Amino acid sequence: MGKKRILYVSQEISPYTKENKRSNFCMNLPQVVQENDNDIRIFMPKFGTINERRHQLHEVIRLSGMNLIIDDFDHQLIIKVASVQQSRMQVYFIDNEEYFPKRHYLNDPEGNFMQNNDERMMFFCKGVIETVKKLGWAPDVIHCNGWFSALVPMYIKKLYNKDPMFANTKIYYTVFDNPFKGDLNNSLSEKLLFEDLQDKDVEMIGNPTFDNLNKFAISYSDAVVQGSKKLSKNLLDFIKNNNIPVLVKTDDDNFEEQCLSFYDSTEKAKKTKKNNQLVEVV
Repeated sequence: MGKKRILYVSQEISPYTKENKRSNFCMNLPQVVQENDNDIRIFMPKFGTINERRHQLHEVIRLSGMNLIIDDFDHQLIIKVASVQQSRMQVYFIDNEEYFPKRHYLNDPEGNFMQNNDERMMFFCKGVIETVKKLGWAPDVIHCNGWFSALVPMYIKKLYNKDPMFANTKIYYTVFDNPFKGDLNNSLSEKLLFEDLQDKDVEMIGNPTFDNLNKFAISYSDAVVQGSKKLSKNLLDFIKNNNIPVLVKTDDDNFEEQCLSFYDSTEKAKKTKKNNQLVEVV
């Protein structure tokens, strides 16, 4: 694989969120890709459970200050950054005092699923794209990880499809077995229509369940990474029949290296069909 610019948009990244297989993967993959002489950028939400002092976050003044319109209202975008010393990487954080208050993750301190998680997700996904534009950094690949990043593929393919910065960008989406414990606001699709979108663009998330949100992201992506073996049959069938390349997680310890090879193989491969379905990459 030739040197590429790869943007990682992740819901959770160790050590900033709880350590698990997903958060470790979202830290380890960019490190492996960078070590193979690629240029990377990493973004995640600045959830209120992240200890800014411990992780030495600081605001990037030159990138902060723009307003994003969510549900027809302006919200200030704040960008913070932290360094991962051992791997010489930086992680950018999308922040806003209203959407990411202290001590709040996806649930409030009492354990309730936050009622505005739909808008928080909209703000995060759009904030990443606008920040990358402000950086003047055109990615060859955008790799989204987790349902909180699920709107990025649609934004790129529908709202930013005429922007020359993303003209040649390929979208990868990792599906994890991390369903949210609560309900996203059913008006998510209506709120998205305040953008230059049509009903058909967002009809798949008229009922924004976990499966539907992942299907929505996959439908706008160029390739899928199945990061968990345990997914619903409904979601697995959709992945299988969606006619795009798929990398399925194995028990091997080198899954990050497999992803790196996947970027290369999907770039080179033509859409070879067999029995009316795209051949799966494993």
